[in-house]
Amino acid sequence: MPNIILLGPPGAGKGTQAKRLEEERGMVQLSTGDMLRAAKTSGTEMGKRVAEVMERGELVTDEIVIGLIEEKLAGAQGGGFIFDGFPRTLPQADALGRLMAKMGQALDAVIEMQVDDAALVARITGRYTCGDCGAVYHDETKPTKVEGTCDVCGGHKMTRRADDTADALKTRLMEYYKKTSPLIGYYYAKDQLSGVDGLAEMDSVSQAIAGILDR
Repeated sequence: MPNIILLGPPGAGKGTQAKRLEEERGMVQLSTGDMLRAAKTSGTEMGKRVAEVMERGELVTDEIVIGLIEEKLAGAQGGGFIFDGFPRTLPQADALGRLMAKMGQALDAVIEMQVDDAALVARITGRYTCGDCGAVYHDETKPTKVEGTCDVCGGHKMTRRADDTADALKTRLMEYYKKTSPLIGYYYAKDQLSGVDGLAEMDSVSQAIAGILDR
C-alpha cells in the first residue's frame, strides 16, 4: 500500500479525503493533532513527554512528532499511511524522509490539493454545523431544508467555528504560505508531487486521488 502526503491550505478538504482513503483502501491517517491527543493519555514514555510539554503550554518539538510517527510506522499492519498536517516545514520534510529511509519505507506520492484563495474563503466562511449530530452545512451550497433545523436529526443548535471568519482564515492562509508552501517546490524537485483540484466536487477529488495512487 502506498504512503502519501496530502498538502493544501486549511479548508482544502485534506481530512475529508483522508477519511475516504481509510474507508475505501484501508490506509491509516496520521494526523498530528490526533496523534498528540492520543499520546497524551497513552501512558507511554513518549506520551508522558507530550503531556509534560503540553501542560507547560509549550509547542511540541519536531523530534517528539517524528518519534510518534516512528511508533506508528513500527506498528503498521500492512495499510499505507496518509500524512495529514505533517510535514509543515522543510526541516520536518527532511526529518520525515530520513525516518522513512531508516525504517525501509518509501513515500509514494505527495498530493497537493490546489485551491483558489477567494473561493476557499467563501467555502469556509459559509460553513456551519449541527451542534447535536455534527452534520455540516453551507449557506450557499448546502443550506438546511428548513432554516435553523438539521436535516439529519432535527436539531436546532447550529454552530460556526470561531476561526471560520474571513479575517481568521486569511491569517491561517498566510501562515500556510509562509511555512508550508515551500514543500510544493521541495517535493516537485524530488519528482513526487501531483496536484488535484481541491475545490471540485468531493467525488471528483476522490477519483483524481485514486488515479494518482493507481498509476
